[in-house]
Amino acid sequence: MFNKILLFLGLFLAFSNCSSKINGNKLDEKSETTSMNNINNNSLRQPETEEQWKERLTPEEYNVLRKKGTEKPFSGKYYDHNSSGIYVCKGCGTELFKSDAKFDAHCGWPSFYEGIDKSKIKETIDRSHGMIRTEVTCATCGGHLGHVFDDGPQDKTGLRYCINSVSLEFVAKENLDTTQIKR
Repeated sequence: MFNKILLFLGLFLAFSNCSSKINGNKLDEKSETTSMNNINNNSLRQPETEEQWKERLTPEEYNVLRKKGTEKPFSGKYYDHNSSGIYVCKGCGTELFKSDAKFDAHCGWPSFYEGIDKSKIKETIDRSHGMIRTEVTCATCGGHLGHVFDDGPQDKTGLRYCINSVSLEFVAKENLDTTQIKR
């Protein structure tokens, strides 16, 4: 019985639209200065084995990207982040979301009303945890990003891509090298 209560509480917190904000984690300066050159040329080659993924990712990143976990709401560095640039897959560097498509859904995770390119995001029916949702993964490396819901801004697409911060890396607008952007 206790386990069922904990599961219910966890699901409630994870999937309810929270209206209050908790003190946000501001993006650290190192991540803020990530360049597109670093994203495309550094260690973001897609590992071939799960052991290689484990070596490259932190335990939390591995749990979310490879095991379809979820970070705690309001704990991620990008949920309250408002700089101009693009968000790329932490697993492989594929460009996923523009900062212009980000909005505050009061849910505790970064939310976007559209991706950069539909071919870079794969959507799959997720029937886990007694719910039916649409899972969002990176089409390049298969990394779990989050879920998409139909309660986004109606004046845009009506969609809310609810994404885990640990699945993303941010490239500030001034650090974008447009000759290297993968489109």
